[in-house]
Amino acid sequence: MTHSTLPKGSEREVRSLSSTQIDGAPIAYIIVMAAVVTALSFIPFSLIVGSGGSFPLSQGVLGLVGWVLGPLAGGIASGVGALLGVFLAPHTAGPIPLMRIVTSVYASFAAGTMVVGQKRRNWWMPVAAVAVLALAYLGWRAIFLNGVGAWVVLTVTFVNWSAILLFVLPTRKWIAGWLRSPKLPRVMAGLALGTWMIYGITHVIQAATIYHLQNYPAEVWVTLIPVIPFENLVRAAVGVVIGSGVIAGLRAIGLVKPEHAGF
Repeated sequence: MTHSTLPKGSEREVRSLSSTQIDGAPIAYIIVMAAVVTALSFIPFSLIVGSGGSFPLSQGVLGLVGWVLGPLAGGIASGVGALLGVFLAPHTAGPIPLMRIVTSVYASFAAGTMVVGQKRRNWWMPVAAVAVLALAYLGWRAIFLNGVGAWVVLTVTFVNWSAILLFVLPTRKWIAGWLRSPKLPRVMAGLALGTWMIYGITHVIQAATIYHLQNYPAEVWVTLIPVIPFENLVRAAVGVVIGSGVIAGLRAIGLVKPEHAGF
């Protein structure tokens, strides 16, 4: 037997009143996303040229963590997940484990700053500034100190400067709008382009730091031309596959969204 009685009264907004929150995100959500980052840290997908280490598959979901939890809670979740991954999966910790943790925090924080509307609308600016400075230093060191051809540097850093452009131009807001769309194909497009963008601006910080320490020769740069875009495409694919399932699932079960969620 069905009831046809329409509900009375004005529509009400449901909010979580739990005190166990960080920047509007329940602690339980943060723990779950940190566990996802930790679990994916066990799976390597690409070798780091010249270091003998490898990248973890968790890099593909760092943007997702920021979009689900917001900038501060997302950064904490990814930082905790990366920290646990360094100790539990040292084979993917890379040559500089601390850098793995810092860039994980940065990536999720950057994703969380892609807000739609006025609240925290300027938080993306310092994120972009850090990426631009890292790219400038990387290019300066390669061209003027080590004699790498300018066209080689421009080609190798395509992922980085294309990501910075996507982030500082209005495309940042377009992607944020796609992630909030009720249409799953548009969400998937936002995840793909958003993951490319977020880890592109994160990768340049990692690359500049490693290059400062290792200073590998000009010949190595040419070998990186096909490698770096492929790696970022893998990250984007991981972001789409896992992210679309997570977002669709969260919407289906109707959990209260974190205050600064971007999906």
